[in-house]
Amino acid sequence: MTSVAADERVAGAGWPRRLLIRPELGSVVGAVAVFAFFSSQSEVFRSADGVANWLDPASTLGIMAVAIALLMIGGEFDLSAGVLTGTTGLVMVTLATKYGWNVWAAMLAGLVLALAIGFANGLLVVRTKLPSFIVTLGTFLMLQGLNLGVTKALTGTVQVGGLRRAEGYEGARAVLAGSVTAGGVDYRVAIFWWLGVTALATWVLMRSRAGNWIFAVGGNERAARAAGIPAARTKIALFMTTATAAWLVGSIMALRFTSVQANSGIGQEFIYIIAAVIGGCLLTGGYGSAIGASIGAVIFGMADKGIVFAGWDADWFKFFLGAMLLMATLANRLVRRYAEEVRR
Repeated sequence: MTSVAADERVAGAGWPRRLLIRPELGSVVGAVAVFAFFSSQSEVFRSADGVANWLDPASTLGIMAVAIALLMIGGEFDLSAGVLTGTTGLVMVTLATKYGWNVWAAMLAGLVLALAIGFANGLLVVRTKLPSFIVTLGTFLMLQGLNLGVTKALTGTVQVGGLRRAEGYEGARAVLAGSVTAGGVDYRVAIFWWLGVTALATWVLMRSRAGNWIFAVGGNERAARAAGIPAARTKIALFMTTATAAWLVGSIMALRFTSVQANSGIGQEFIYIIAAVIGGCLLTGGYGSAIGASIGAVIFGMADKGIVFAGWDADWFKFFLGAMLLMATLANRLVRRYAEEVRR
């Protein structure tokens, strides 16, 4: 009888080896190092207020990074994810302020649109066999033009505002964009949404049949199809998951600021991918973790606020991100090679 090599997630190995082949190991080490460094530079950074401060940007980034990580593990990319956060926010604010919709109903309309766009992206990728990079780049450009053109046509400016006066705003804001006080420190509700999304994505990847399908189609789509795995449906579902995350983040930001700029979210798609890669995802697919992507978002949040707390020029932030991306990619490559050796 032919033996089948075990997935590194469940391979029989001692705990040191199992620890060393975890995709998020590099990001954990990086997060500890970044925290230690900025803590030495600023007392505010390591205080409770400081932690709440850098967890805030990490939360919204983390929601998107986790969804992008799932998609990357499945072997695909979504360059429209950033601009889609702006699109869904614009839809919600426009319907609520210009047409008198209840905020909850406007949010639901934004979700339906996001799911439709995600479905269209996934369907085009699986039917045409075009690289998802090209398909979603086209979607990115179309949404960018629509956001700007429709917003200017409706308002005469590049911004839609006034959400605070809409019916249902206070309730929606409390659920998605409010704050929770603990120990005298205010923490954004988005942090708990982020933790919930990370926990759910981790369960799906590690404990469900869908998780096995995601790893399989990302590792070898042809072999996955031969094994009876619904590769097309899996990939379409992943694009729709990314779109849902974009809707959630877009809604959170719109409710927080009560207005949306037509160019919101543009450029953020690369930050999402960087966070996922720092967290252990391979650009080639089939490897990564939701926890790692969340830790990548934490590193982003710490760097974003840590540079400010340390009194540095904010221009260094992009340099830091680039350096982290290169180091994470090299570390992921070494971990993957070691994981393959363990499996032999």
